[in-house]
Amino acid sequence: SLSAGDTSVLAGLYGPAEAKLSKELPDRAALEVLLRPKVGLPGVLERSREQQLRQTCEAVVLGVLHPRTAITLVLQVLSDAGSVSFGGEGVVEQLRVVGLGLARAVLTFAIDSRERKVLMATTKGSCSVEEMQQCLVTAQRAADTIFQFYRDSLRRRYSK
Repeated sequence: SLSAGDTSVLAGLYGPAEAKLSKELPDRAALEVLLRPKVGLPGVLERSREQQLRQTCEAVVLGVLHPRTAITLVLQVLSDAGSVSFGGEGVVEQLRVVGLGLARAVLTFAIDSRERKVLMATTKGSCSVEEMQQCLVTAQRAADTIFQFYRDSLRRRYSK
C-alpha cells in the first residue's frame, strides 16, 4: 500500500512468470501494467496512465535478466487526489510541476531517486522549449527536497 498526501494506491507485482506466446519477448521480460480505478471499469484515462507507467517502469525494471517471461504490475487506486507514487528497482516518484507562469500547460515528470535522472516527461497543453527546460530544472531541484523528506519520514517512522 502506497500513499502520497490524499492519494492511496494498492500495488501488486507478479513475476517473472511464464508469458503468453503472443506477449513473449525474446530479449527481455514483457512488462504489463494494469491500473484499476477506485470505482467502475478502466477507461481511456487509465489506459493512458498504464502506458506512461509501463514506459517509466521499463527504464527501472531489469527485464533483460528474465527473457521470455512476463512481469505484471497491478495498481488499485483507493483514493485519488491527483498524484501517484510507486516503487521499483529504484524509487520513482511523479512530480507535478504547475506554475512558473504556465497557466496554459501542466507538466508531469518521473524522476529516479538514485540518479536524479528524468525517466519520463509529459505535458498537457502547450509550452515553449525554454519553458519546458525551466520546469525540468525546477522539478529536479524539487526532487532533492521531496526525496529528502521521504527519507526523513521513513527514518522517523522506523526508528521507533
